[in-house]
Amino acid sequence: MAGERLDRALARTLPEYSRTRLQAWIRAGRVQVDGRPARAKETLTEGQSLVLEASVEPVIGDAPEPIALDIVHEDEALIVLNKPPGLVVHPGAGNRRGTLVNALLHHEPALSHLPRAGLVHRLDKGTSGLLVVARTTAAHAALVAALERRDIHREYLALVRGEIVAGSRIEAPIGRHPSARTRMAVNTRGRPAVTHTRVLERVAGYTLLAVTLETGRTHQIRVHLSHTGHPIVGDSVYGGRQMLAAGLSPEAMEAVRAFPRQALHATRLGFTHPVSGETLTFEAPMPDDMTALLATLRGADQ
Repeated sequence: MAGERLDRALARTLPEYSRTRLQAWIRAGRVQVDGRPARAKETLTEGQSLVLEASVEPVIGDAPEPIALDIVHEDEALIVLNKPPGLVVHPGAGNRRGTLVNALLHHEPALSHLPRAGLVHRLDKGTSGLLVVARTTAAHAALVAALERRDIHREYLALVRGEIVAGSRIEAPIGRHPSARTRMAVNTRGRPAVTHTRVLERVAGYTLLAVTLETGRTHQIRVHLSHTGHPIVGDSVYGGRQMLAAGLSPEAMEAVRAFPRQALHATRLGFTHPVSGETLTFEAPMPDDMTALLATLRGADQ
């Protein structure tokens, strides 16, 4: 690394730390070159010795809470868990307690030193299923990088309105809705987004889809399926005016109307372990509420 700037050399040497954090340590005098305080822009020469006195402060101050977690896998580097529907992932304005982050901080207080308590990706409140959480700074950096490279495989189950003939590739950019700023929409000024669907079952005017992502835009699956005219059952934001399939029994009509969330579940998760290099694949079965709804629709289709 002779001839490189100090901050760039540190970023290469310690990729588990963000460049922002490394530069903050340099400004605080925690980095020395040959025993003297270092400057971020100074050029290194061969044979120099660098010493970093790292002090990792908590990056989130949310309170730990004893909320049960459905842990599918846990080792020294990461946790894979199955999130139930209705659980908010991140604390927000007016919603600082009762979230997955609060639960994770109770399970392992050291996660307060990691961004978002180690969460690598997120699920909406109403979406159930698999999430991966890093337990170390190095694992977090590696998993976030894998997500950006699209090396983390995610598959979802979605129950949508209408009987779809075949699976498809949905490619449509997603950005903020032009008037409803809390919503996303297919928008020509948005970021590229690609979703793949595969038909698993057609029943009583509805379709169960397997959905995989090439990109990870906010609300991507919900927006794309609504855009194609097949919104997810129970999606109050992107489902539009609730229209029931023709010929449903009173029991099936009530089950669809009463379903309290979007019928979307992250069922499969696969990635390379950031430490061992092993290929890991996890699967979470469809939750009880979706299973019951599907059973009711099957009964109505007989």
